[in-house]
Order: sequence, then structure tokens, then C-alpha cells
Amino acid sequence: MKGQAMEDVGKLMREIGVKAREAAAELAFAPAEAKAAALEAAAEAVWAGRATIIAANERDLQFGRDKGLSAAMMDRLMLDEARIGGIVAALRAVAAQPDPVGRVLAEWDRPTGLHIQRVATPLGVVGVIYESRPNVTADAGALCLKAGNAVILRGGSESFHSSAAIHACMVAGLRAAGLPEAAVQLVPTRDRAAVTAMLQAVEFIDVIVPRGGKGLVGLVQREARVPVFAHLEGICHVYADGGADLEKARRVVLNAKTRRTGICGSAECLLIDRAFYAQHGAVLIEDLLVAGVEVRAEGELAALPGVTAAQPGDFGCEFLDMIIAVKLVDGVDGAIAHIRHYGSNHTESILTEDDAVAARFFQRLDSAILMRNASTQFADGGEFGMGGEIGIATGKMHARGPVGAEQLTSFKYLVTGDGTVRA
Repeated sequence: MKGQAMEDVGKLMREIGVKAREAAAELAFAPAEAKAAALEAAAEAVWAGRATIIAANERDLQFGRDKGLSAAMMDRLMLDEARIGGIVAALRAVAAQPDPVGRVLAEWDRPTGLHIQRVATPLGVVGVIYESRPNVTADAGALCLKAGNAVILRGGSESFHSSAAIHACMVAGLRAAGLPEAAVQLVPTRDRAAVTAMLQAVEFIDVIVPRGGKGLVGLVQREARVPVFAHLEGICHVYADGGADLEKARRVVLNAKTRRTGICGSAECLLIDRAFYAQHGAVLIEDLLVAGVEVRAEGELAALPGVTAAQPGDFGCEFLDMIIAVKLVDGVDGAIAHIRHYGSNHTESILTEDDAVAARFFQRLDSAILMRNASTQFADGGEFGMGGEIGIATGKMHARGPVGAEQLTSFKYLVTGDGTVRA
């Protein structure tokens, strides 16, 4: 029976792949106006159907409660009218962006008489495998469509009903604009065999984007035969330098940790320069404790009232919860050394008024996003003006940082001659 079930999933995924490939061929030359119209219509459908989406989400929340999901994961999963409004706004923002397909990235003439252009083109078919957050259904669908790509979405089991309700709105948008409905497909099963099938589907899928925890991303990187835009866990650091402004530092640290703990841009480690600590004491730690954050620190910080002694595994851990690791370091070089050892190349922030120190931090770290005097919670494609994101790529090939519509394109060369032959 198990073998039959796997065979059925394989057949289903092949059917989805064939449809996606056919849709991608048509989307490659779809007018910008049609893609924008589809996204606007999808936004209208999402807002009109918000009661249905919230009802579907309640089923998922109950599933999550029964499964014993953490408070942070339940927060990731939860949709209310305000968050649905955010989905609508993101769809409209992507619709309003310039079309990334057909952009002339570079052009030049050769002495041979050839005129050469490098022009942006769609990737083809994108596979997105994600956990918990149902809004990814709309974000990924919108960005892939904007870039002329078909997309196969495989949401997490926790968001199964919410994702299906949002997906129906995306299909309604495609239908209204006269674009192929198979441009945005949602895998209609919780069976994990569907994930394996996607990772092996080199004949149908051009790139896989995993969006989830370390376990999911590790699985994808180990088993994928399809190229992957790596999105490792967000082990984000905030470093309070000796030259930091105290009030700015207090605001940023609290926001970076507590605004939403379940997102990849949430700060997981606070590094405090000994010079800052000598001048201001434990004020940053006290703020976190008052806010209800469990502070795990080592050395002399572990003796502070309310602080828990850190274990070795606390540094380099993505808590996704009201927990933060804290450590004293010797200046910016101490912070850099710690981040190089424990970081995941996602996002790091330095709090300082010293330009030279900030420049050293920016120059010597190679995370996808580096910030100064700003919360790591801004590590988000929407906040970068991309309308949304399909994920934060922490690798170095092709796309890096927030992956928006522009990053979901490749390019081709258009070469024009005039009866030109090579000597």
C-alpha cells in the first residue's frame, strides 16, 4: 500500500510538473499588463474572501495546537484581518513594480560589427517548499508570476487549509487576466513524498527555494538534484559597540528580538562591547528581561539577576522564541570573530556612531545583509521595497539576500549582426 501511495504521489507530481512547464512557456512572453492585472485581481479575491481564509486558518491553528507547536510557530501560522490586509498590500505592491522581464542589463558593440545585449529572462519553473507561514503562498506566487515563472508551491502540513484558500484566490486572479491557471500550482497533499519528488524533478523544475527551519533546508540541500537558492536559518546578531548611542541601542535591541520572534530576521544573539558595558552596565539585558525575554549569558553576565547561564549550544542557535544568547566581546574585532564562527550569513547589525568601526564591520563580515543602527527585523523583501520576498538567500550563487521578482530572473544574450562573419 505504501508503494502504491508513493507511485500515486509521483504520478501527481509529474502531472503538476508538465502543466507548470507548459505554463512557463506561455508566461515567458506574457504582457506586463496581464501579469499586473492577475495580481490585482488576486488581491481583490483575497480581500473579498478573507472570512473564508480566516475560517480555513482556524482549522490549521487547531491542527497546530493538537501538534503542540510553540507559541512562535503558532504566531507564524496565524492569520487575522490585519495580516490578510498585509497579503493584499504585498500583492498590489508586486503588481505595481516595473516588470523585470526584458530588461536590458548591458549592451555593447564589438569591432566585428556585432551588437550584443544581455537581457533578463524568466528562470522557468520555480519550486517553493515552505513551512507554517501561509502568506508565502501569495508572496511566492506573486513574485514568480511577476518574473514570468510558473511556480509549484508545497506548503507545510500546518498551513494546509490556509494555503489552499489563498491559492484559490491566486488562481482566480490568473483566470481573470487570461493567464494559464497552472502558472501557480499548490501541491494538494500533505504526503512528504511530494517533497522528494520535487527535489528530483530536474525535467520540470529549474530551481528550488526552501523556506523554513534548519531541518527542511538541510533536507533540501542533501537530497536536491535541482539547483537550490539556499535559505539557511537566521542566526542574526546585534552588536552594541562602545561607540553606540544608548537610546538608539535600547530601541533597536528590543525591536530586533521581540517584535516577532518567529521570523528569520529576529535577533538570536546580542554581543556587547566591554566598553559599552563599562559605561552603561546591563541596561540592554535589563530591558530584555523586563520584556519577558529569557536571557542566556556566559561569564560575568550569567551572574546578573534574572539571567540564565548559557550552554555551549546557545550560541549559534536559532531560537525563534523569546530567548536570546548574550556575550561580552572585546571591541568590533571580537564581535566579528564571534559572528564568523557562529553566524549563518543571514543578517547582522552594528550599533555605533563611529564611522570607522561601522566600516570595519561592513567590510570584514560577509553576511547577506549587514545593518547599522537598525533592527534586524528589517531583513525582509517588503521592507527593501521589493513588495515581498520568496526568501532570504544566504548562499553566494545567483541570488543573495531578499529574493524578489528581479532575483527570480536569469538572462540571455541577443546578438545582432549585418551579414557578419568571423574571420
